[in-house]
Amino acid sequence: MCLNQARYGIAWGAIGAAMACYDSALNYAKSRIQFGKPIASFQITQEKLVFMVTEITKAQLLCLQLGRLKDQKKLRFQQVSLAKRNNVNMALEIARIAREILGANGILDEYPVMRHMANLESVKTYEGTHEMHTLIVGEDITGIPAFV
Repeated sequence: MCLNQARYGIAWGAIGAAMACYDSALNYAKSRIQFGKPIASFQITQEKLVFMVTEITKAQLLCLQLGRLKDQKKLRFQQVSLAKRNNVNMALEIARIAREILGANGILDEYPVMRHMANLESVKTYEGTHEMHTLIVGEDITGIPAFV
């Protein structure tokens, strides 16, 4: 029960980290001028920003549904494992893309991206590794435990 609650919180917290990285990348892309225009005007940068906001929105909807199930006392630990696994992985990907948009500035402590990325790397293994949650969800969908 305690692990389930912690994992639920982590699923939400990962969204916050992803949002901070996205906001940093968006603001930087709009203000960084290259070849006489903001890098936000380049197609690849826009594709990255669209990917980021799409993944964040999907993670938010996943957690919103978990919250609704929790309120109805219908939340299952396998669903929380799925959200923790997905959202931490998503947030790490967002942090990596944000670092790409910021270029060399992405590793400076002037921006929050590397701090969030380092924290997310530890959270990926905290309260159950990515692989452990994969096995929990795998057993739930197949009915066959893969634990050794």
